[in-house]
Amino acid sequence: MRRRDRAERWSVDDPRVARLAELLVERCLDVQPGWQVTIRTSPLARPLVRELARAIARRGAYALPRLSWELERLAVDIPWALEAPLELLDELAPIELYQGLNDDARLTIMAPEDARAGAAVPPERLSRIQRALEPVARRARALEVAWCVVQFPTEAAAAQAGMSLAEYEDFVYDACLLDWDAEGARMQRLADHFDRTSEVRIVGAGTDLTLSIAGRTGVVSQGRRNMPDGEFFFSPVEDSAEGVIAFSEFPASYLGRDVEGARLVFREGRVVEATASAGEDFLVGMLDTDEGARRLGELGIGCNPHITRHTRNLLFDEKMDGTVHLALGASYTYTGGLNKSAIHWDMVKDLRGGGELWCDGELVQRDGRWLI
Repeated sequence: MRRRDRAERWSVDDPRVARLAELLVERCLDVQPGWQVTIRTSPLARPLVRELARAIARRGAYALPRLSWELERLAVDIPWALEAPLELLDELAPIELYQGLNDDARLTIMAPEDARAGAAVPPERLSRIQRALEPVARRARALEVAWCVVQFPTEAAAAQAGMSLAEYEDFVYDACLLDWDAEGARMQRLADHFDRTSEVRIVGAGTDLTLSIAGRTGVVSQGRRNMPDGEFFFSPVEDSAEGVIAFSEFPASYLGRDVEGARLVFREGRVVEATASAGEDFLVGMLDTDEGARRLGELGIGCNPHITRHTRNLLFDEKMDGTVHLALGASYTYTGGLNKSAIHWDMVKDLRGGGELWCDGELVQRDGRWLI
């Protein structure tokens, strides 16, 4: 029996797959009767797609899978993106655009055969695709459509995280199948403190950055959107970021590309200097996507107690307990954010080794441990 066959057989028999599907349909998306639910993934996620179809059907809704071996979160096939004329990348296919503007819920299941597949797409093509996707992405940021991104364990994803498939399966399900009501209550207490805060200061290795969240309401992510969940986040005031932040602990990954040692200098909310030890051209290229790409769209605080190690997968890494993440580009309009951009790039800063978080001059976290 081939290795992939063994993995698929194990996944089919794993009761956690059905539990995850139920969580996604009933809590994350809260699928309603008559809804049209788009599911984007690879054939490797077949066990989860099958359980999702059943759960969606029980809700009286339509399951609409779209499968591809090389379908990134770009929402376009990578081989097509590599060969298509540049001008064709500037607009989604009309039927794709219609679906993106009219579906009621959308679920992206990351189940890669090759975790680095997106790295083959040149930055110029990525930027065009991101801009073409903006009308569809805007609906999600405004919560005009229910959406969720989830990971299904595959050999490639496990290898990227430095784990065996069995270890990775345990890691994924442990991070997802939590008591989300209890987790939400714990995080809400912390978020309430930030809601009363005007200025947040982040201090760490190569980092001293201040930004304002005055007038912005925090959102506690407690299993109502992405899975795994486990963070609370804000949209910073667009012209407030001042100082420097160095993402020296982990690579900043985006669309299959890694940027090592990214260092960003902010003045009046805008990135005025960007360097990296590797991948600097890609970093600068993404920052030049549009005017909003050089401003912050999100400040997030990781809180998931089962995510304690870096996996080279932002879906997990941004929830890592004892870390913060900043997103360059588009903000979420439902949090009061005003920044517009075709990109939303989360970069994770580890505060567990000497880092600090301050709220209006009060030290609230040191070395990743809460003091409030």
